[in-house]
Amino acid sequence: MALQIQGVTKKFGNHVAVDDLSLEIPESEMFGFLGANGAGKTTTFRMILGLLEATNGKISWAGKPITYKESHLVGYLPEERGLYPKLTVKEQLIYLGRLRGMEKSEILKQLDYWLERFKVPEYLNKKVEELSKGNQQKIQFIASTIHRPKLLILDEPFSGLDPLNVELLKEAVLDLKNQGTSIVFASHRMEHVEELCEHLCIMHHGKPVVHGSLRDIKRSFGRKNVIIHADFDLDYLTSTRGVTKAKNTAEGIILQIDDEAVSQEILKQITGKGNVRKFILEEPSLNDIFIEKVGASYHE
Repeated sequence: MALQIQGVTKKFGNHVAVDDLSLEIPESEMFGFLGANGAGKTTTFRMILGLLEATNGKISWAGKPITYKESHLVGYLPEERGLYPKLTVKEQLIYLGRLRGMEKSEILKQLDYWLERFKVPEYLNKKVEELSKGNQQKIQFIASTIHRPKLLILDEPFSGLDPLNVELLKEAVLDLKNQGTSIVFASHRMEHVEELCEHLCIMHHGKPVVHGSLRDIKRSFGRKNVIIHADFDLDYLTSTRGVTKAKNTAEGIILQIDDEAVSQEILKQITGKGNVRKFILEEPSLNDIFIEKVGASYHE
């Protein structure tokens, strides 16, 4: 049951928010959506959910349009907080679960499971406004998954979370994927998309500028990175033929090279100059590709 987006355009007056977007998001996989603010990611999600109507094109799930009849199959974690601050966690989740057609007993069973899993069972009867932003995000995640959706849309799911809670949520997302949920995942954090997603789309001004499998995207980019940590000055390497970019780090330097063979020339140049603690040739990062393709500095 793949999600298909075919020739979708969304205009707000004269502004084109999404411009002729065509994608297929495979079943039981995590698909990454990347793009700077205003790239069209959230607008695309709202069209998938039926909250906005496409100006042109069509969106289908398992070959059929997504309507309110299918809404129980879909989960959505919005970037903005969407919880009722005065309700307790229990009241909130019972209400939202009932809207999805769940029985109260099943909601409470799932809620207990998730609160235990996220190590916050004591929050069951607390009001949402009493929770930290990070713990509100956990409750919002539970709200989006409690009905066991077949399609889950996560818009910046790790925002406001410390590293330990990011790992808790990551594990939960991967478990859902392994149980057969199709997940569409938007983030500004390149390393999260790189770690979790097999396929991705980088959007810019409503258009996909990169689209495909992560492996193929990296391979087609052509360039590689050389990371060197050493106890001597490495700045002279920036003038080596084939070095396209250089970035100094606290421990050494990162060089972007246009061909793998250039790394051997660099290795020759540093041999015998002093202590080299690290020399690694690696694929370009998604961050490198994003900056190159979107054509602007990327800032978190």
